[in-house]
Amino acid sequence: MKPTLAALLLLLVLCPLALLTGTVPLTPSEVWQALTAPDTHTAAHFIVVQVRLPQVITALLAGAALAAGGLVMQALFANPLADPSLLGVNSGASLGAALAMLALGGNLAIGTATLGGMALTVAAAFAGACAVIALLLVCSRLMRGNTALLVCGIMFSLLLSAIISLLSFYATADGVRSFMLWGLGSFAGVPLSRLPAFALVILLTLAALFPLAQSLNALLLGPDYAANLGIRVRHVRTRLLLLTGLLTATVTALCGPVSFIGLAVPHAARLLLRSADHRRLLPACLLLGADVTLLALIVSHLPGERGVLPMAAITPMVGVPAVLYMLLRRRQ
Repeated sequence: MKPTLAALLLLLVLCPLALLTGTVPLTPSEVWQALTAPDTHTAAHFIVVQVRLPQVITALLAGAALAAGGLVMQALFANPLADPSLLGVNSGASLGAALAMLALGGNLAIGTATLGGMALTVAAAFAGACAVIALLLVCSRLMRGNTALLVCGIMFSLLLSAIISLLSFYATADGVRSFMLWGLGSFAGVPLSRLPAFALVILLTLAALFPLAQSLNALLLGPDYAANLGIRVRHVRTRLLLLTGLLTATVTALCGPVSFIGLAVPHAARLLLRSADHRRLLPACLLLGADVTLLALIVSHLPGERGVLPMAAITPMVGVPAVLYMLLRRRQ
């Protein structure tokens, strides 16, 4: 069986399984009735449609977005350790969330309007990530080499992390606790009302990556080779940075800093496909990223009534053994 088809079949199995798992036990018939029955006033309908279904769709989109971003970063910088967080976009979103929770106390008054709670955190995190994206785009125009741009991203990340540490040092205990909980990551931060906008941004950005797959193949052989093929290297690099940054900013603002997906899933796709053709790797990464995040979502609900495990701890625990197994199997 082809790896891409296997990933798609696994996705079809994990989706209903994710709807069945949670802190409240439900039978398959209850889940089916909640999805199909016209009665919207039952507890099962609220749990499935208002709580679990948005989490499943969010996990699907977030996993696909982070995996695609990691694939682009590794090809663009010719670095197997590159992922979307390497350029400091995650740190920018974290700084925005830290300013909202630690400096502003979770509330911001603008005239007669007041923004607070999760809405303020999401808005601040997205603004912080977009600010870093803007800085990276300026740097990409000024710098010719990818290495210098990569160093700039790392420096931005270190600087923003230092600012977050200072904010945490002077913040209250409640503010630090709120920021720590946001930093653990969760797919429950996208309610049904925000899901269409979240899905639209992710899907449109992913669709814009597919026409650049051939350019990524050329960049694997070096910028000079790509330029000889007629590719505008600096223009393509700027577009790739903008698209990857937008994916990372959207996911991090609404779901928190979900680690590992962008780093490991592209390697898993290359090992399974045994190909470096991004026209094949990109759809495979989308499916595998969705599979990994859905599996992590299911594992996070295993404690049942005793609570939900943090996503930042689950994604490495789920993915690292799988990648190590594939590496050992390839060596054998």
